[in-house]
Amino acid sequence: MNQEMMEALQALAVERGISVDALFAALADALESAYKRMPGASEYAWVTIDPDTLEFRVFAQELDEEGEPVDEEFDVTPDNFGRIAAQTARQVMTQRIREAERELKYEEYAGREGDIVTGMIQQTDARYTLLDLGRVEALLPQAEQVPYERPDNTARIKAYIVEVRKTAKGPQIVVSRTHPGLVKRLFELEVPEIADGVVEIKACAREPGHRTKIAVWSNDANVDPVGACVGARGARVRQVVNELRGEKIDIVPFVEDLEEFVTRALSPAKVTQVRPDESTGDCDVIVPDYQLSLAIGKEGQNARLASRLTGWGINIKSETQFAEEQAYGDVEWADGEWIVDAESGEQLWQPADGSPAMSIAQWEAASDAEADSADSTVEADSADSTIEAVAAVDSDETAAVEVLSDDDAGEEE
Repeated sequence: MNQEMMEALQALAVERGISVDALFAALADALESAYKRMPGASEYAWVTIDPDTLEFRVFAQELDEEGEPVDEEFDVTPDNFGRIAAQTARQVMTQRIREAERELKYEEYAGREGDIVTGMIQQTDARYTLLDLGRVEALLPQAEQVPYERPDNTARIKAYIVEVRKTAKGPQIVVSRTHPGLVKRLFELEVPEIADGVVEIKACAREPGHRTKIAVWSNDANVDPVGACVGARGARVRQVVNELRGEKIDIVPFVEDLEEFVTRALSPAKVTQVRPDESTGDCDVIVPDYQLSLAIGKEGQNARLASRLTGWGINIKSETQFAEEQAYGDVEWADGEWIVDAESGEQLWQPADGSPAMSIAQWEAASDAEADSADSTVEADSADSTIEAVAAVDSDETAAVEVLSDDDAGEEE
């Protein structure tokens, strides 16, 4: 019978993925619990199991007044212990096995926040989607799902682990389809240069379901980071786009120079000038009038993503708007209101800063003088910007890469 029990334990260990030693420990605990429930059981007792014969014995020791064990241990195994304890031991052991399984499952995923997993959609409702990962299940909350993304039931999808919780029922794994880290991990799977550390994703900004911008950097001068991510004829990035159900992806080279980085982050729009303000963390970006809409993007999307990618606030202005602000925006009397002098009835311009009011003639003279000065400045800046732009154009370095999914191929943006 002992041999049969040993074979049963070994089979159970293989089936549940638990070591035989762990089962022996669970069995010893179960027998100890069963013994202590018996009438007249010793207060301080334990069970030993011979791993070869599976023979178990109960030993005990006396306790002194302070509760410390004294004297030699002695055998207190009841004559009918096996028969009486069998049912209780079975129940306790089953519980311990379940606890051991839950602990193993938790240890398998503990510390894996930031990893990517593949699961099959098992159940979907208004609160969350349940993914089957094999031995465990993962929760994909509604807040972590891409709007309008509705994969079929039983479809296999990849998700990003955001949290692993330890609960009484086992590990609770929370995953996301909207986290920017999902895009990074997908590129690691598709681009060997990223997995090997040759190419790095320095920054990632995402609006799930619509567009993502990533900035990439190469630690090897002989490796083009953008080309490595795109792959031959776009094969690598297309795999990422397909997994994200057609989400557009812009890939730009990362540079340390802030002005150049902002310029590239706003691709495909052309930028005339970047004017950063270190004190506020914002920068004014000047673009040609005909590029203003492209730079801002649909509902401001391009500007928002560029701001998140660079970590700077971005205020996009057309050349005309910038010229007007240069002409009047910085002069003390530019902001104010027209008033009527109570004594003379004359119309006056009252600057907002509280300086003396100006007559119409004074205001016109000041405006004309400021406008002439601004026109000269704008013409000089425009000429310099044109020369710099011609010298600095490098389509291979500044172009963002946009790849359509297989379903969107051939459709215009």
